[in-house]
This record gives sequence, structure tokens and C-alpha cells, in this order.
Amino acid sequence: MQKAVGSKNLTMCGRWLLVICLLPTAYCLLSSAAHAQVVVDKTVATVTNGSRAIPDVITYSDVVWQLALEPSTPFTAKPSSNELNRALRLVEDQLLILQEARKLPTADTAKALAERDAEVTKRRNELGQAFGSATRLQERMMRVGLTSEQLDAILRDRVMVDQYLDFRFRAFVVITPKEITDRYNEVYGPQRNTGRIVPTLDQVRDRIEEELRVEKVAEQIDKFVDSLREQPGTEIVILNPV
Repeated sequence: MQKAVGSKNLTMCGRWLLVICLLPTAYCLLSSAAHAQVVVDKTVATVTNGSRAIPDVITYSDVVWQLALEPSTPFTAKPSSNELNRALRLVEDQLLILQEARKLPTADTAKALAERDAEVTKRRNELGQAFGSATRLQERMMRVGLTSEQLDAILRDRVMVDQYLDFRFRAFVVITPKEITDRYNEVYGPQRNTGRIVPTLDQVRDRIEEELRVEKVAEQIDKFVDSLREQPGTEIVILNPV
């Protein structure tokens, strides 16, 4: 359920807000209370799935960070309303997934924490490569006031969400031989007798299987997020439209 109200109706800790943001990787997440990054910022929305007494808060900075951390999105000091609303929708959706992920018990052993830290480092390196270099990523972060500590918090949540999606969807997706053959014929069939070199099915089988898996998972995630938005207890309150 989604509704809009005036910011004067928000009963929270004044204007001291906890940061939440979601990265694309599909997706991007900046953590909330666990990381205690407190900022004074314009409140944009609150999101809850009914599992917590206090909803998570989305600030204007969170929406801007979402755009800034998308390698395919050109940086602009004044994003358009369409871009801001697209980013806000993504932040809302991803935060709902994060709230579901929080329901699962986590392993906080020394080994598990070390593995998570290693994964965060890997994700940060991958993000730097997506921007062309770690320096370019750092420059983009500086332009929107995003610190290294906040980025690490984002990536920790991204790991948490990906692990949840693996548990919920990816591990159970089945791709049949017929689906692989049908996709092969669809893509490469028209290329026969054109003078082009056409790979055999065996040569591209693994790639096609992975493409189909990604598509199926994305479709299931879309349906899952829609169900989260509609489930009893979910409330997305727009306090200041972007």
C-alpha cells in the first residue's frame, strides 16, 4: 500500500535520519540502523513490511546516491523528476526485499564475518571496474557526499540481499533441454545459410542456460516484489515527492 502525507505527520527522531539506499546490480542497498549513519536530510518516504515497529526511512540523498552509483546513468547535479522517481521506486522495492532478508537468521561467526568482508571488497572492486576505475568511482562518490564507509554499508546489504535471492529463487530455477534448444534455434536459426559462422548448440549451451536462468530469476523477483507491495502490513508512505 502506498500513500502520500505531509512531512509534519512523520513522528520520528526529529530530522536526524538513518540512511538507507539500494544499489543496482541489478540492485543497491544502503543499510539502516545497523550502520547508524546519521544525517540531516529531507525525508522522502518511509517503508515497512509490517515486521518492524519503526519503518525504514528513505531520504533525498538516498535517491541521489542510487542514481550516482549506476554506471550507466550520466551524472547530473540536478536529476530530472523522472529519474528521481525511477530511483525512488527501485529503492522502495529493494528495501522491501532487504526487510524480508532480515527475517532470516545470520551466521555471525568469525569465519562468516570474514567471508562477508571479503565479498564486500570484491563487490567494491567490481563497481570500480564498472565505472572504469576506482578513481572514477571515488570521484562520483565525492560529488554526492557518499563516504567509503557508507559505500561499504551499501555493499554489505547488497550481499545480504543477493544471498536471500539465491536462497529464495536462484537455487530452485530449472532450465530444461527443450528451453535451451528452442532459444538456440530462435537466436541462431536465422543465421544459417547466410555465410556467417554459426556456433553449435554444444558450444553455446552453457551461455544460453545462464541467460535463461537470469531471465527466469528476474521474472520471479519482479512477481515477488509486486506481492510484497500488496501484502497486508506493507506500507510505503511518500512524505515529500521528488
